[in-house]
Amino acid sequence: LAAKVSKQYPVVVSEFIEDAKEIEIDAVSNSGEIIAYAISEHIEFAGVHSGDATIVFPAQKIYVETIRRIKRISRSIAMELNITGPFNIQFLAKDNDIKVIECNLRASRSFPFVSKVLKTNLIELATLAILGQEVRKPDKSSFDLDYIGVKAPQFSFSRLQKADPTLGVDMASTGEVGCLGDDYYEAILKAMMSVGYSIPAKNILLSTGPTKSKSELLDGARMLLDQGYQLFATRGTHEYYRNAGITTTLLHWPDEDANPNVMDYLKERRIDLVINIPKNLSKTELENDYSIRRSAIDFNIPLITNSRLAAAFIIAFCRISPDDLKIKSWDEY
Repeated sequence: LAAKVSKQYPVVVSEFIEDAKEIEIDAVSNSGEIIAYAISEHIEFAGVHSGDATIVFPAQKIYVETIRRIKRISRSIAMELNITGPFNIQFLAKDNDIKVIECNLRASRSFPFVSKVLKTNLIELATLAILGQEVRKPDKSSFDLDYIGVKAPQFSFSRLQKADPTLGVDMASTGEVGCLGDDYYEAILKAMMSVGYSIPAKNILLSTGPTKSKSELLDGARMLLDQGYQLFATRGTHEYYRNAGITTTLLHWPDEDANPNVMDYLKERRIDLVINIPKNLSKTELENDYSIRRSAIDFNIPLITNSRLAAAFIIAFCRISPDDLKIKSWDEY
């Protein structure tokens, strides 16, 4: 039908795969044979640029069969392209169905990160391979590691007037920090604190968007109440959590002439953490959500706009006190 409408200007129809996990492999190949690799996963679902995603290595929450398939596909691609040197492949995984997003014949930004965590200099191996020198396969794998690395992005939205601080397929981050921890949540907490997040003192605003995001944050909301936090919420989130037996204080939308209003609480800095998940593209939702997000940035209040990252951060600071974080040098891991 699209071709019949206009042969000169054909219509492109895209299908978006939602709620899929994104997994990356960074590898070094020599004449088509993989000699070293690292498989990492994004905390956020696919749809967030890999430069803006929070990356965990070794991957913690993927099936063993998924790892097998990723290794098999990567070996096939390396062999078919006869790769010598570094390469990175990004995958989608949903219901154990694996799809390749792209293969890049270069060192990705996660190469130094996984090299540090694995303590194997992948670029040195790649350079030797490119120069035709003898390259030995490393004798250790990510399964041998008894610690975890998390790479968190750093943003500069406060310096970009009126920019909407949301994550999407275009990269917006201006830096990143890699941290090591003895377990998943310790590494996440260290990484988030390193890029400027602070553990909220008392008041947290929840504006959690679609129903799926609301449900993903249910356990986190209960943990926050158990820890003595005061929860504030916009209308949809307030009603959803009230039905789930979670008490929140209702704050009215920015465009409502009613009190208590979310904008007043933000301006008076009565909120210590804002979790705002974009819901849909309707004009009212866009304007209200944008006002909340932008105000959080302008008043220097920590902001999270992804439900999976928010859930991980909440569990991390509820389980671990900053005083319990172990300060160890890289050599001590």
